Amino acid sequence: MKKTVFVFSALIVALLVLFQLSKYSYVSGDFSIEVAIATVAVVFFIIGVYVNRKSLSKKSTSTQSIDLKKIDYLGISKREYEVLVHMSEGLSNKEIADKLFISESTIKTHVSSLLLKLNAKRRTQAIQNAKNLRILNS
Repeated sequence: MKKTVFVFSALIVALLVLFQLSKYSYVSGDFSIEVAIATVAVVFFIIGVYVNRKSLSKKSTSTQSIDLKKIDYLGISKREYEVLVHMSEGLSNKEIADKLFISESTIKTHVSSLLLKLNAKRRTQAIQNAKNLRILNS
């Protein structure tokens, strides 16, 4: 976390210096506005590529195997598992229903069933239990 804050702080300082240099060069007449805009665009492009690569490398290393036998052992159906995955994404019952093209009352039934099967009282507790059982990715 500290490294990320430091990197972004350094990038912000570098951009501020770049802006000041371009302002000074433009005022003195040595620099055209198109060059300043192009330089800022290139810097932001490089930052975007760097951040994208960092985020992609973190996603690939954090994946763990899902224990399919536990899903079968708990008796979670494929549709219930889909609802569980969408719950872990933070979607509401209505949003899940819209995504899966089923009614909201059916989603409520699946959520109730999942709460029972995962021995939970709330959705957040069910998601945490599922992660502990390795049936959801952390």
